Amino acid sequence: MVRQLRGVGLDFAESAPVTLVFAAELTASPEDVYRALAEETEDWPRWFSAVTFARPTAAGREVHLKGNTKFMETVMAAEPPARYAYRVDVSTAPGVRAMLEDWRIWPTGAATRVQWTMAVDGPAPLRLVLRAARPGVGRAFRDAMRELDRRLAK
Repeated sequence: MVRQLRGVGLDFAESAPVTLVFAAELTASPEDVYRALAEETEDWPRWFSAVTFARPTAAGREVHLKGNTKFMETVMAAEPPARYAYRVDVSTAPGVRAMLEDWRIWPTGAATRVQWTMAVDGPAPLRLVLRAARPGVGRAFRDAMRELDRRLAK
């Protein structure tokens, strides 16, 4: 079932009932990482295995995940090459009331650090599931970052 989610601002990342934060080091430049995240939307399924479809829209993106979950997103921050954030406005994810994802990118000497924050609000059972899913979501993120780094190195 498709549902309209509550609109949230960038500050939701600090106040959400559930916040999952993951980070990875890449050898690609911050500019290349930003471009892959924010501008090459249709390529996400090639490096992030949880994503089966992604396309840009007038306000942001449409994204489909494995398990037939769909999101319509609005870009909230596009600050090359340091930040790319979006909120989910419409979703088929059960129980989700509000959601924001915030990607931060910065150079760390010879590497680039990527930090992904997923902020979510929903009923207590969803919160428990998300917290329990943290290790799997973290593994998916790390795998995606390794694959993205491999692709950007080519």
